Amino acid sequence: MNFETILFYIFAALTVLAALRVITARNPMHAVLFLVLAFISSSGIWLLLEAEFLAMTLVLVYVGAVMVLFLFVVMMLDINLERLREGFWRWLPFGAVLAGLMVFQMVWVLGGIDSIGGIEAVKHAADYSNTKELGRLIYTDYVYAFELAAVLLLIAMVAAIALTLRRRKDARSQNVGDQVAVKRDDRVRIVKMQSEKPVGGHPSASKE
Repeated sequence: MNFETILFYIFAALTVLAALRVITARNPMHAVLFLVLAFISSSGIWLLLEAEFLAMTLVLVYVGAVMVLFLFVVMMLDINLERLREGFWRWLPFGAVLAGLMVFQMVWVLGGIDSIGGIEAVKHAADYSNTKELGRLIYTDYVYAFELAAVLLLIAMVAAIALTLRRRKDARSQNVGDQVAVKRDDRVRIVKMQSEKPVGGHPSASKE
């Protein structure tokens, strides 16, 4: 057993344990942090497969952006833990059967006839670049699928912006043009009023 195999088992064990803690943690904050650990250990497995670009993307996009957003959302929400745990024991047998079925399918696929001997890892040259190879495949063999995915993401982004900026009757908004074009006379009005107190400042002064 070489050093890479040992690292693979370490990262795989961390991923499995972190994934289990995501669904068994009592505190939602702890579940989010364990999910971050699962993503980081998965990126380590990507590094062992010489997929540096995918590993960095997993860390930067999911851990650095998506999970931080999830963390702030969980912190801002007032989650009722007692209500969240309702029905856990009632649905536990169904979840156990479903988990057992998934484990059986994974063992059946990994323990098949074609995968008994294992697959040797492909050793690349020292100047091999996973990012360059991935870019070559995306812009040659999978260019149409890549462009279609980009168009779909663009449509989703435009739709989200349109739904956010839609005008509603109960929504209050400011007109920046009117604010810039306003003049001093439109904002300030000076009103002259007679003084209620006498000029001398003492009530007896007016009688004299």
